[in-house]
Amino acid sequence: MSGTEDEKNLGRRNFLKCMAWVGTGAVWTMSSGILKGSPLGPSAGAEMMSHNDGALRFVQISDSHIGFDKPANTDVTGTLRAAVAKIKATPEPPAFILHTGDLTHLSKPAEFDTLQQVLSELSLPVFYVPGEHDVLEDDGKSYLARFGKGTQGAGWYSFDQGDAHFIGLVNVVNLKAGGLGALGTEQLEWLEKDVKRLKSSTPIVVFAHIPLWSVYPEWGWGTDDSARALSYLRRFGSVSVLNGHIHQVMQKVEGHVTFHTAMSTAFPQPAPGTAPSPGPMKVADDRLRKLLGLSRVSFHGLNHPIAITDVPLDAEMQTAVAHQVVMDNFSFIPAAASVPVGTTVVWTNRDDVPHNAVSTDQTFKSPVLDTDEQFSHRFDAPGTYKYFCSMHPKMTGRIVVG
Repeated sequence: MSGTEDEKNLGRRNFLKCMAWVGTGAVWTMSSGILKGSPLGPSAGAEMMSHNDGALRFVQISDSHIGFDKPANTDVTGTLRAAVAKIKATPEPPAFILHTGDLTHLSKPAEFDTLQQVLSELSLPVFYVPGEHDVLEDDGKSYLARFGKGTQGAGWYSFDQGDAHFIGLVNVVNLKAGGLGALGTEQLEWLEKDVKRLKSSTPIVVFAHIPLWSVYPEWGWGTDDSARALSYLRRFGSVSVLNGHIHQVMQKVEGHVTFHTAMSTAFPQPAPGTAPSPGPMKVADDRLRKLLGLSRVSFHGLNHPIAITDVPLDAEMQTAVAHQVVMDNFSFIPAAASVPVGTTVVWTNRDDVPHNAVSTDQTFKSPVLDTDEQFSHRFDAPGTYKYFCSMHPKMTGRIVVG
């Protein structure tokens, strides 16, 4: 690494400003093309009348390293089960799971067996890409036999879910000296063809093991030919890139592209440049589950960004207090309210005539509510949300989410 020691330290400090150490992971929801996250587990609005807001929700887990038994974590199967328990506890189950690699530690059949057994408890589809620890034996043939059905090459593939197009890439095969990930010409040509047919308004979610941006090349934390891959995605208005490998949460935004790396469910690794090398980091037992976790992701449609929330394994489920709005005497009471991100707002009709609550930008729309009926909506993104009753347009309200 070139430069004086002061320059190196300054670079590291600036780099670490974009890193957030948080717990276990995040659940993602995609709505209107925006990926957005919220905590796993019970929420204040869970017992109220639920309403399908049209969002696509899924969970990212990464770096399970089943088979690892060193001091950094002697029970990686137990911490993976803890992540599964968090997913089960959410009142809004995800549509599927993305696992971004290093399912196992040594690519052994028994390790793959355990991984599959634990994740089968979710009864949800799971989409995989391999990490370098999953292709240690037989050139990855064991991985492909279990998880690669219907994929191409070393295991890359794509699928559509809701309005979004998902692309699983493999950048852990044929690694060169220096350790950077590589996609290779064959996969890049496939990617170019795969997205050519899509409209530019299609939300894109890319998931791969090694980050597709240069997190810290000195430790191999980047992909050598990622620039070419991203060039094929430049025309799309919403691109989200989900990775693992570095066992900690880091985020970066470049134009329409959002990069996010997830926590491991097995063990933490040091922040870039803060140790002689990467690798399992031993922490105090009472801190371990604060540094392990998963990511919750959500999309709410084409005109909203992806939302990602990272949830530590030991985190108490964040239960945002519900905010109450009453429809009475042809008015919303209160007509204006300020609430924190993650708050569930509940509208209750106390009038003798039906009303509804419709946001002017179509973020939410309640059904027609008769007397004493309720509608709830969780606000996971900051902004000002104006709404009205479409049957009685003089009824207006505003929710400011900060």
